[in-house]
Amino acid sequence: MAEAQVQAPQAAQATETIFANQPKLFGKWDYSTVQVTDVVFRDYIAVWQTKAQVYIPHTAGRYQVKKFRKASCPIVERLVNALMFAGRNCGKKVLASRIVRQAFEIININTGKNPLEILVQACINGGAREDSTRIGSGGQVKKQAVDVSPLRRVNQAIYLISIGVRESAMKNVKSVAEVLADELIAAAKGDSKSYAIRKKDEIEKVAKGNR
Repeated sequence: MAEAQVQAPQAAQATETIFANQPKLFGKWDYSTVQVTDVVFRDYIAVWQTKAQVYIPHTAGRYQVKKFRKASCPIVERLVNALMFAGRNCGKKVLASRIVRQAFEIININTGKNPLEILVQACINGGAREDSTRIGSGGQVKKQAVDVSPLRRVNQAIYLISIGVRESAMKNVKSVAEVLADELIAAAKGDSKSYAIRKKDEIEKVAKGNR
């Protein structure tokens, strides 16, 4: 009996991943303290998995090859990639990474929290839970409210955050990093100052009318 009790903790330690150096994003932000609070997002926000714990958000993975593979892409890298949308920003990943790094520094100064936690919470809050789809054929088409999958909610949150940041930063005295920090903090709180939260509420309001 005593031997079984001794072996149990050893087995638990064997399954736990141990790194020679604990990986930290940009050498500063620790992954071990970040929790995905909503259980439905655990498989779609890649932040706690071993492969998602990267030093820099540039894995050079071919996530577009197979359906749903992008769910395993580190969530910070997905944000960096989203900032590269629009023609003149295409391919400037070093610039986008620098913007995210500066934004994370600002978030830490303003909130005192790990910016990875703020990003995860912003992704959870930023996507619409209910949306409308077109149903029907042969000329008769009506809109029907439908539930949204967790992966689409994450995709939509990242997309809306990047669109909001790009629009807000245009002809603004604030830098893109400052605007991104403000957007993420507001989205994490569920505040309507965030472009993503406003669009989410708008989509859900339309869907409610189509039930």
